[in-house]
Amino acid sequence: MERRRFSRHTRRCVFWCALGLAGTAGVARAESEAPVGEAPEETAQTPVVFADRSVRGVLTPGGVTVMETSLTYSHSTSTAVAIEGFTIIPALVVGLINVQQTQRDTLVSAISMRRGFGNRFEAEVYLPYVVRHEDIRQREILDGSAADVITDTDGHGLGDVEASLRYQLNRGWSGGPLWILNLRVKSRTGEGPFDVDRETLFTDDGERIGDVLLEQPTGSGFWGFQPSLTMVYPTEPGVLYGNVSYFWNQEKRVDGVGEVDPGDAIGLSLGMGFAINSRTAFNLGYEHNVVLKSSVENDSGIESVFDYNHVGLVTIGASQRLSRRFSLNVSIGIGATEAAPDVQIALRIPTAF
Repeated sequence: MERRRFSRHTRRCVFWCALGLAGTAGVARAESEAPVGEAPEETAQTPVVFADRSVRGVLTPGGVTVMETSLTYSHSTSTAVAIEGFTIIPALVVGLINVQQTQRDTLVSAISMRRGFGNRFEAEVYLPYVVRHEDIRQREILDGSAADVITDTDGHGLGDVEASLRYQLNRGWSGGPLWILNLRVKSRTGEGPFDVDRETLFTDDGERIGDVLLEQPTGSGFWGFQPSLTMVYPTEPGVLYGNVSYFWNQEKRVDGVGEVDPGDAIGLSLGMGFAINSRTAFNLGYEHNVVLKSSVENDSGIESVFDYNHVGLVTIGASQRLSRRFSLNVSIGIGATEAAPDVQIALRIPTAF
């Protein structure tokens, strides 16, 4: 009997920790079971924060609504060297060498609402507002140019609105892991790369080189669907988690370009949350996505060169429970691959009703 009660208490704690409201359920249970005159014991509470927003723990119970405000900033830089010419010897290239440095900053402020139906089903809506800025510095080394050419573009507006459904497959009474089936649908409410103003570049012979964006997009421009499976394994005072997913971008026809099929993505994330005390916890995790090659009917230089790209991010998160309803979640992501952002900082404040 004692083992069953402990397992049930652990599951409730993990649920509130996944919300970022760790300890709220534990406090309620302690208050209801503690004898009169005794202070509720908080040492059994296990606050755990998941740094990956797409990973959720035990789902919101029926009748409970959680509103979460978030602010995410990411910064990335890259250097590309383009060579148009021919090689006489391995150390000598005759032709045009163009060196381009790109710096991109993105700020996303968002509000999400999620509600539980029963004890094993949850629905969520995510509404982002995106602000983006990009600087490009380039020089044609063998073209006799002594000055750098610097261009900058901006963009801001509504991003891609998302809706998610989650269903918990088992109850985990026997001490095993919890399995959660997820489905996320991403709209194209934001302006995509083909929706913003652009300029077409041509060579002196009139041959089309490619397009240059005159403003930054706030969305992908394509509908996306992502089924995934999450595993959450409570091991007091910590929680182990993992997630596998497949993101499918729906192709569409673009005027002047033809049929465009963005690359799909295969995702994997795993990590561990650990409670420091009844109010504070930290998280270590890793996210990795393999983005498959895109295809463009009339290739204008925008098609991906590689068959796939790896995007890896090491995440470190912390959670502080401020009150029975509020908590503060902070996470920092560090790029592990060239295609990933150099740094990503996220601040989330969930509130339960």
